Parts: sequence; structure tokens; C-alpha cells
Amino acid sequence: MERYDKPPFNTANMLAPDFRQNDSSLVNTLKTLLFFTMLMIMVPIGLYFISKAYIFEGVYGMTNKDSYFYAAIVAVVAVHVVLAMFVYVAWNEGSRQLHEGKQD
Repeated sequence: MERYDKPPFNTANMLAPDFRQNDSSLVNTLKTLLFFTMLMIMVPIGLYFISKAYIFEGVYGMTNKDSYFYAAIVAVVAVHVVLAMFVYVAWNEGSRQLHEGKQD
């Protein structure tokens, strides 16, 4: 059954939304995410092996079993530091975009 009191919905007359203004913020967000992803992978693993071999076994002369334990603690602390840095950067990036959007 056809209704004549409402005009038909015509999608050809509607304009497509303009997402180009959000491209730069999306690219910056992806760059930040990729940077911290690489940090999250490289820093804890690197610190684990460096602290195990050079600090705990080399400098302190610990046994292999003890150096595993303390190097794991260093890696966990490094993960938390990188995660805290990511939260700080993401928080500041969000508040900066909020302030930039409010300016007229």
C-alpha cells in the first residue's frame, strides 16, 4: 500500500558525511597506538634479557634460577611503566582534541 502524504525517501538528495577532518586525528591515534604497541613488546623483553644476563648474573653474580625471578620482576615493572605512559598520552590527546574542538 502506497502513502501519498509523505514524500518518498530519496538517498540521492542526501549529502555524504565529510570524514576528512577526522583523518588527521585518526592517523595520529593509530601512530600512537602502534608506537606503544612496539614499546609494549620490545621494552619488557629487552629489559628481561639485559637485566638477567648483565645485571643479575654479571654484576650481582646470582644463580640462573634467581636471575630468572628478578628479571621477570623487572619486565613486569616495565610493562606497567609503558602502560602508564600510554594512558597518560591517550588522556592528554583526548583532552587536547576536546579543547581544540571547542574553539570558535
